[in-house]
Amino acid sequence: MNILDQEVILEFFRSHYELFIGSVFLITFGLTYYLIPKVIWVSNQKDLMATVNAGSVHKTAVPAFGGVAFFISLMLVLSIVQTMRLSLEGNHLIAAITLLFMVGLRDDMVESSAKVKLLGQMTAAMFLIFSPALALENLHGFLGEHAIHPLLGLFIKLFIVIALINAYNLIDGIDGLAGATGMIISATFGFIFYTTGHSFDLLVSISILGVLAAFLRFNFSRKKKIFMGDSGSMVIGLLLAFLSIKFLAMEPKGSLMTEGYSPANRLLFLACILFLPIFDTLRVILVRLKNGSGLFTADRNHSYHVLLDLGLSHRKASLVMGLMNLGVIVFFLQFSRMLPHLWLVAMVVAFYASAFVLFGILKSIAERRVSSASKVVTE
Repeated sequence: MNILDQEVILEFFRSHYELFIGSVFLITFGLTYYLIPKVIWVSNQKDLMATVNAGSVHKTAVPAFGGVAFFISLMLVLSIVQTMRLSLEGNHLIAAITLLFMVGLRDDMVESSAKVKLLGQMTAAMFLIFSPALALENLHGFLGEHAIHPLLGLFIKLFIVIALINAYNLIDGIDGLAGATGMIISATFGFIFYTTGHSFDLLVSISILGVLAAFLRFNFSRKKKIFMGDSGSMVIGLLLAFLSIKFLAMEPKGSLMTEGYSPANRLLFLACILFLPIFDTLRVILVRLKNGSGLFTADRNHSYHVLLDLGLSHRKASLVMGLMNLGVIVFFLQFSRMLPHLWLVAMVVAFYASAFVLFGILKSIAERRVSSASKVVTE
C-alpha cells in the first residue's frame, strides 16, 4: 500500500477526520521540533546571527533562521494535503509561500531594502488575490454594503496581505510574542473553519499551530534559542493573511446565521482576531509620525517595549499581550449575537481606543520610572 496515494490519504481523511487533523498537528510539530536544532547548529557553524539594532531587546547573538524549519515542515505537509484536492487555492498558496520565503531568507542573510521586500511581498500576494477560490465580491452587509466591485475586492485583498505580513513581522520583537499570537490567531481560524466545514483551511490553520508550538520551545530556550527571522515571520504573516481572506470570502453558513452570527460582522470579527498585530502596527506608525521619524526606523515604540520598560520579562509581556488578543476575541464572540451591527462597530472601535489610551498611560509611567532611576544613579 502506497501511503502517499491520493485515494489512501482521502480514505483516511474521510474515515478518521479528527485523527487526521491531529496527525497534521503532530507531523508539523514533530518536523519543526526536529529541524530547529539542525538549523541552530548550522547557524552557529557559519556564524549566521541576528543583527542587533536600536530596536532590539536582545544583546547577544542569536540565530534568526527559524523560518527555514517552518518552510520545510509546511511545504512537506501542505504538498501532501494538496494531493487530496480539497481546495482550488492550494497550489497558489504553496507558490506564494515559496516566493516569500526566498525574499525573507535573503533579508535574514543580507539585509534587504524596504523596496525589495515590498516588491517580493506584492509578487507573492498576486498568487492569492487572483485565486478564483478567494474571490471577494460581497461584504454581506457590513455598514450596509453588500456586493462590491471586483477591483475593490482585489484592492482589499492586496491590502490585507501586505499589511498583515508586515504587521506580524513587527510584533516579532521579543521572545514568544509572535509565536503565541500566531497560535491564538490560527487556533481561532481553525475553530471557524472546523465549524464551517472548510477542511483545507482548517488543515492550514492546524499546520501553523503545530509549527509555532514547536518553535516556542526553542524561542524561550536559553541554550538553544532561535528567532523566526523575516523568512519565518513573513511566511506566517502570509498564511494568516490567506486565512483572513478566506474567512471574508467564504459563503455564509445557514446554521451559524440561525444562531445569530451575522455575516455582516465578519470584518469586525477579523479586526478582533488580528487585534494585536493591527493595534501594535497602528500605534508604531502614529508614534513615529508624531515624532517625525521614518516609518521604517528601528526604535523602542512598540507596545511590548512599554511592558518591558515597566519591568516585565519577555514571557510575562508576551503572556499579557497574548491574553489581551484572546480576551478581545472572546469578548466579541460573547456580544456578537446580542448587539446590533452598529453597536458592534462602536464596541470594536472602543477596543482599539482603549488599548491606545492604556498603553499611552503605561508609556508615561515607564518613562517616569526610567527618569527616576537615572536621577538616582546620577546622585
